[in-house]
Amino acid sequence: MDIAYPPEAEEFRARVRQVLAEELPPGWAGIGAVVDRDEGLAFYESWRAVLARRGLLGVTWPVEYGGAGLSALHQVVLAQELTRAGVPTHGINDMVSVKMIGNILLLWGTEEQKERFVPRIISNEHIWCQGFSEPEAGSDLAGLRTRAVLDGDRWVINGQKIWTSQAHRANWIFVLARTDPDAAKHRGISFLLVPVDQPGVEVRPIRTMNGDNDFCEVFFDDAYTDADLVVGPVHGGWKVAKSLLGFERGEEAATMPIAFRAELDRLIELARARGVAKDPVIRQRLAQCHCRVEAMRHLGHRVLTQYLKGGTPGPESSVLKLFWSEYHQEATSLALEILGDDALAPEGRGPLRTLRTDDPGAPPVSAGSWVGTFLNSRAGTIYAGASEVQRNILAETVLGLPREPTGV
Repeated sequence: MDIAYPPEAEEFRARVRQVLAEELPPGWAGIGAVVDRDEGLAFYESWRAVLARRGLLGVTWPVEYGGAGLSALHQVVLAQELTRAGVPTHGINDMVSVKMIGNILLLWGTEEQKERFVPRIISNEHIWCQGFSEPEAGSDLAGLRTRAVLDGDRWVINGQKIWTSQAHRANWIFVLARTDPDAAKHRGISFLLVPVDQPGVEVRPIRTMNGDNDFCEVFFDDAYTDADLVVGPVHGGWKVAKSLLGFERGEEAATMPIAFRAELDRLIELARARGVAKDPVIRQRLAQCHCRVEAMRHLGHRVLTQYLKGGTPGPESSVLKLFWSEYHQEATSLALEILGDDALAPEGRGPLRTLRTDDPGAPPVSAGSWVGTFLNSRAGTIYAGASEVQRNILAETVLGLPREPTGV
C-alpha cells in the first residue's frame, strides 16, 4: 500500500531534494556515519540553522510568525525526504520547541503569545523543554503536585519535574501546574510558560545507563512567570496538554517506518558480516522483524491517512506506539545476540539521540551503535505513554471495555 501525493506535494519534494543537494557535503552517508560524537552534535546544530535559513522549519506555520504557510502534507513530505537523506528533521530540542510548544501556541495561544514566542522558536532564540512528568505523576500525569499560585501580576511556582528531556539546553519550559487544589485533579491544572534562567529554577541532569545525561530533573523554588503566560484557560491546561499528541504522531507515522526499515537493513548486514545470516533460527527472527516492520508501515499509513485528511490521530494511534516500542526491544536484543561477547565491551560511537533508532548511516557492525540503541529501546515502552497505558486507552476508548476500577 502506498499513498499517492498530489502534484504540489511532489513539487515541494523536488525542492527539498534540491536543498539537500546544495547543502550536504559530497559523499554524505548520513549523520550516523559521522565518527566523532562532538562533530555529530555540531552537525545537528549547523543543520538546524540550514533548515531555518531555507524555510524548512515550521513549514505549516503562518508566514507572519516565521513559517512557510504550507500544509500538513508538505510537512510529511519534508520529514520523509530528510529521513531518507540521513539528516535530522530538526534540532536537538525541536521535538519540544517546534513539534510541541510551537504548534500548541498556534492552536491555543493569544495573539500576543504567538507574536512573542513563535518567531523566536524558528530563530532558536528560545529553546524549550517540557515540564510534565513528576516523581509520583508519570503515567498518572493528572496526579501532579507542582503548584502555581497567582500573586499579583505573576505566578509563583513550587514543585519538581522529572525526565525533562534536554532541560539543560533549554531557556524556557512549559509547565503543567496545579492552580486550583480544590478542583477535580484533571480540572485544576494550568499550562504555564516559564523562563528557565532565573534563581528559582534548578536543572539537574540525570545520567542514564547508556552514559548520556539528556534527561533531567527540574526543581521550582518560588520560581515565577508573568500572569499572562498561561496557554489556554486558567485551570484548563489538561485539554491543552492532550493536544500535544496529535502534533507528534501524524508526522511520525510517515517517518518511523523509514527509520525502522533502515535499521532492519543494518541488522541484516550485521548478521551477514558475522556469518550467521544462514542460521535457520536467526533467519526466522530476521523474517519476523521484516514482517513487523511491514506491519508498522501499514499501521503508519492508517494514521497518516487520517492526518492528511485534516484530522488528528485519535486514541487508535496508540496501536502504533505500542507496536513499534515493543518491536524495537526485540530487534535490538537480536542485534546484541548476534554481536555476542563484543556487546560486553562495545566499540564505536553510540547514538547521538536517545529516542528510537540510531541515526541513519550508522555502521552495521558498530557494537557501540547497537548497544546504545538497545539501551535506549528499554525506555521506548515507557516514554510518550507506557505500554500499560496504551493498552488501557485501546481497551477503554477504542474497544469500549469497562474502565479499570479506581477504588480499592
